[in-house]
Amino acid sequence: ADNNTLHGPVFLQEPNSVIFPLDSEEKKVKLSCEVKGNPRPTIGWKLNGTSIDISMDYRYSVVEGNLLINNPNKTQDTGTYQCVATNPFGTIVSREAKLQFAYLENFKTRTRSTVSVRQGQGMVLLCGPPPHSGELTYAWIFNEYPSFVHQDNRRFVSQETGNLYIAKVEASDVGNYTCVVTNTVTNSRVLGPPTPLILRNDGVMGEYEPKIEVQFPEMVPSAKGTTVKLECFALGNPVPTISWRRADGKQIPRKARRHRSSGLLEIPNFQQEDAGLYECVAENVRGKNVARGQLTFYAQPNWIQKISDAHAAIEESVVWECRASGRPKPSYRWLKDGELLLPQGRVQLEQGSLTITNVSLSDAGMYQCVAENRHGIIFASAELSVIAVGPDFSKTLLKKLTFFLVGGEVIIECKPKASPRPTYSWKKGKDILRENERITVLDDGSLRIVNVTKSDAGSYTCVATNHFGTASSTGSLVVKDPTRVMVSPFSMDVTVGESIVLPCQVSHDHSLDIMFTWSFNGHLIDFEKDGDHFERVGGQDSAGDLMIRSIQLKHAGKYVCMVQTSVDKLSAAADLIVRGPPGPPEAVTIDEITDTTAQLSWRPGADNHSPITMYVVQARTPFSVGWQAVSTVPEIIDGRTFTATVVGLNPWVEYEFRVVAANMIGIGEPSRPSEKRRTEEALPEVTPANVSGGGGSKSELVITWETVPEELQNGGGFGYVVAFRPFGTVSWMQTVVASPDASRYIFRNETLPPFSPYEVKVGVYNNKGEGSFSPVTVVYSAEEEPTRAPTTVLARSLSASDVEVSWAPPRENQHKGRIQGYEVWKRSTASFWQCHCCAGVGNPRKTPVGSEWPLHEQTLCLSIRGRKRAAVNLEALRATGSSAVSASSSLSPWLQVLYRWNRQSSTSVIETNKTSVELSLPFDEDYIIEIKPFSDGGDGSSSEQIRIPKISNAYARGSGSSTSNACTLSAISTIMISLTARSSL
Repeated sequence: ADNNTLHGPVFLQEPNSVIFPLDSEEKKVKLSCEVKGNPRPTIGWKLNGTSIDISMDYRYSVVEGNLLINNPNKTQDTGTYQCVATNPFGTIVSREAKLQFAYLENFKTRTRSTVSVRQGQGMVLLCGPPPHSGELTYAWIFNEYPSFVHQDNRRFVSQETGNLYIAKVEASDVGNYTCVVTNTVTNSRVLGPPTPLILRNDGVMGEYEPKIEVQFPEMVPSAKGTTVKLECFALGNPVPTISWRRADGKQIPRKARRHRSSGLLEIPNFQQEDAGLYECVAENVRGKNVARGQLTFYAQPNWIQKISDAHAAIEESVVWECRASGRPKPSYRWLKDGELLLPQGRVQLEQGSLTITNVSLSDAGMYQCVAENRHGIIFASAELSVIAVGPDFSKTLLKKLTFFLVGGEVIIECKPKASPRPTYSWKKGKDILRENERITVLDDGSLRIVNVTKSDAGSYTCVATNHFGTASSTGSLVVKDPTRVMVSPFSMDVTVGESIVLPCQVSHDHSLDIMFTWSFNGHLIDFEKDGDHFERVGGQDSAGDLMIRSIQLKHAGKYVCMVQTSVDKLSAAADLIVRGPPGPPEAVTIDEITDTTAQLSWRPGADNHSPITMYVVQARTPFSVGWQAVSTVPEIIDGRTFTATVVGLNPWVEYEFRVVAANMIGIGEPSRPSEKRRTEEALPEVTPANVSGGGGSKSELVITWETVPEELQNGGGFGYVVAFRPFGTVSWMQTVVASPDASRYIFRNETLPPFSPYEVKVGVYNNKGEGSFSPVTVVYSAEEEPTRAPTTVLARSLSASDVEVSWAPPRENQHKGRIQGYEVWKRSTASFWQCHCCAGVGNPRKTPVGSEWPLHEQTLCLSIRGRKRAAVNLEALRATGSSAVSASSSLSPWLQVLYRWNRQSSTSVIETNKTSVELSLPFDEDYIIEIKPFSDGGDGSSSEQIRIPKISNAYARGSGSSTSNACTLSAISTIMISLTARSSL
């Protein structure tokens, strides 16, 4: 409320508890209280529930609401104080504030008896503090100040009793001990009389188990948010160790602190979860002892819901509710104007709830809810204002009412502001309106007319009266024809994709505007957002038909046409059933799986108003292209069957399945895939395809095949069994190829005859065992190079630039391999050999040779193109004129073959007295070769450099034609024509 608003007292500051030191030099106590209110409240004080009369005791005075006590007296002034604030609206009392006095008297005893103990024995020195008030702390002086006893695992000073405990007395402990007591409020300190400690001379105390002398109570009530301190100390020989634990198995709170020798456990900010049974364990080599205590949690009351000011008219009801937390649970009481409020008559109290019915002016005042438990008490205040006024229509005038002819009823409300509640009467025009079977005045003053007719139209006046005055308000009633539905929407059964119109046509009073709206399943249709499917049609103000185009399953449901004018509204509904393909089946599960079958089950999905006629099972593997239909038992799954066995699966393949449902409308969406499961292993059934072979190096039998796809291997540990035997023999040789990706096997044996037929078959195996073999096929072993040169080599001059060369095939070559053809080489006197032309096996064994050089300056070379590259003997023939000359030779006795890498400078040398030499050269390097004759007479001239390019991988494997780097290197003397045989790969 602002400063000008009249209201009851409200506390701005309430008094706090005070502990006053008796030895304070100020000699004055102040308890604060600040209150606002309009009019300004007067302030008084209570001590222990009794009002303080400041006129009767000069020591008391109230200054600006604060209570001042001069020369406070411990006997007279100790107690509980409350501030009391009053103005014409009522009285409130403050929270309780305690005044206590702190003091510390002197020790009365001046001397104490000597304590005599054995060495090794435990000992307790009592402090016995003097009379006091206020929290104390304790310490002990050893012999003389300022030498204080140092606490460790052997010595402990209890802050609860002040006693000094020595777990095991040693010779160094002999001396005088003085207890020092300090009051933390007054800061005063007193010293007790000294206690002498001496050792007995009758021996040393032996070892004994711990004896707990300092322990916390069996029940330790602990306030929320406080710091809880637990003490535990034991005597014993050897000195016991102290440890802490919770008996319920929970961990000691991490925030807990252990002091000195663990004799003190502190738990700061104590909360509900810290409560429980705690144990102190004292242990040495002679045994152990345990002390237990229950920490219980309590909390002072704290407001959860306070009361607030209320305003009520006479005869109304007021309900207030306040709620507070606390442990134990708080109880409640209520005060009115500072005095206890008891339940009676109109006043009902229940827990924190106050109800006042039929409010009167006497109920106005200041109310307080008080919540308390044994640990504290709190107050919440509010003001009840009771309103008393005559009828007032300024904010609730009657309105012009429009109604319709339905044979129903109309209610004209009359709600003036008035207190107490007024009495009501009505007029129509100037005539007093009498109640009858159609016309009734309700308890709240409203006028009800049933079976309305057009004759009920006119002006109506409500008159309200109480003992504070009379007031009236006039309104009018206009009666219209009602709106009626003439053609209402009707329920329909449609199929997905169709389009329909739901009619909605009405008759209505044409003087009124009319509006049509449609809802679908309780939500208004947004014709702009959903225009693809919904459109309002009709073309006249009395029609609001709804067209639904291209109906989908989601359009099934309830459609409501709502018609509204300014005076009435009505609706008509229809249900739309949409039939469509079934929804996806649910919960597809693989119940059992074997090597070739899988047992499936599922739950049917929505049939979408058309019974499901069949199901189709589809499968997918890592090797398939998408989902594919599979064979099942039963072959055709009808709509009432929810299990099937999939057959024809491949063993040892990971499958997942889905199910598709169909009905008369169409095929629905597939289900979610099942889990992935692998079929069991089985013997392999598929054998390798295209088993063949041949080729390879000398003494090799090469066998090749197409690998079996992984999905057809039927199990793990898949591999191949290769079997072969010479053609026409009985016994098979077998070998195992363990790799499932292998596609060839090479058998090597020096005794293997070249180009010999072998029967070959390839089988399969896996973890389950061996499968069958492929059909037998014939494969030839590797061929060898030709060993003989062509014979009867003749050269015949055809012209100045053409020579015809003819020859006969070698006689022994048929056992080494297939002769693929012949090559004719030539060279001039000063050049190296060049391949001039080639001839196939089927060609006539002669070929013309043309030349750009004079024939008498050239030499020709003929070689056989077989399957192997090798060096063979060479013969040469020089062509002279047109005469054919047989071969003869005079060979150089020694040759040097020099060769090196193209990119290196160092040269390797081979010496030979033969007409040919075979070099083993790496495939992937270019080589430069020179040939030089030498004899006892010295070295001859070197040939031109011959470059041999690196051989491709394809060439190295034997696929490709021979090139010049495969030529056998031959030294040529004065031979006219030389012959050599070589093969291609």
